[in-house]
Amino acid sequence: MVHRVQAVVVRAKNAPLTLETILVPDPGPGEALVDILTCGVCHTDLHYQQGGISDSYPFLLGHEATGVVSGIGPDVTNVAVGDRVILNWRAVCGDCRACRRGEAQYCFNTANATQKMTLEDGTELSPALGIGAFAEKTLVAAGQCTKVDEDVDAAAVGLLGCGIMAGIGAAINTGNVGRGDSVAVIGCGGVGIAAIAGSTLAGATTIIAVDIDQRKIDLALSLGATHGVNSRELDPVEAIRALTEGNGANVVIDAVGRPETYTQAFYARDLAGTVVLVGVPTPDMKIELPLLDVFGRGGSLKSSWYGDCLPSRDFPMLVSLYKQGSLDLDAFVTERVGLGDVQEAFDKMHGGAVLRSVVVL
Repeated sequence: MVHRVQAVVVRAKNAPLTLETILVPDPGPGEALVDILTCGVCHTDLHYQQGGISDSYPFLLGHEATGVVSGIGPDVTNVAVGDRVILNWRAVCGDCRACRRGEAQYCFNTANATQKMTLEDGTELSPALGIGAFAEKTLVAAGQCTKVDEDVDAAAVGLLGCGIMAGIGAAINTGNVGRGDSVAVIGCGGVGIAAIAGSTLAGATTIIAVDIDQRKIDLALSLGATHGVNSRELDPVEAIRALTEGNGANVVIDAVGRPETYTQAFYARDLAGTVVLVGVPTPDMKIELPLLDVFGRGGSLKSSWYGDCLPSRDFPMLVSLYKQGSLDLDAFVTERVGLGDVQEAFDKMHGGAVLRSVVVL
């Protein structure tokens, strides 16, 4: 059976988004059909529209989603029809060299659905991050579904599917932030503020929010940051050092992903401190640092891809913290919009007016 549903598509680089009817097949072996409930509007989707990811147009956008499993293929055992799930783009294989050494979060062979969703004329769609959730239904690999409790706000917990998990994981999983640590986060969009929330959960006592937009700094201060630095007005390296007894922070998280911010992060950390890059650079960007400084400062320079998360482990744990009141995911949902409002949500995100717009179906 083929399902005809409405979905948000971009047909060419920088083309306007269109709301179109697409065809979604029933699930085959190892696949799941998911009725989408909510999908966050993430900057990665804007990158797809702008050609910053690949040129495999047309793209079916959306990936930061919750839904209900409405069909499963043969041999699927991890989810059942009727399960509430958060979708992820790291369906681990369990058999690659990373999985075999017990580090499934680094799986080198993650899976997507084998069958293709298409336009009505048969043109194959490329689903964003293998998901494509700005749609009434989508088809994914069953391993991309993580079952979670139903008695929570789907719009809030769905953000764990990408940006919030990336930020929290950058602090806890990649940066190994611990009790009493000092942390600086450069860039206070959704991912950066999630890194601040993660640092709070981990017990950091000095958490410095750095941004060029005072609105974002103020929001970061309301969600766990202890200090704010407006880098339009102050040198962020000097300001971070001044707030850490002249030493620099134990962990500095670059949630922007530009050469300038990475250099600031490098010099704003303490000796033997850690830099975590979670902001996504473009392919043309390059970084140049004196090799003697890299050697002499010691510590670690790390990148954080999807917050080094393991969805089956991390999503239920973070949902539990949300239910306990320890993780305020509601604060990340700025507005709830419809499928036809994604382009306007992109514009608001680009202008820094929202943490997350969430499409609700």
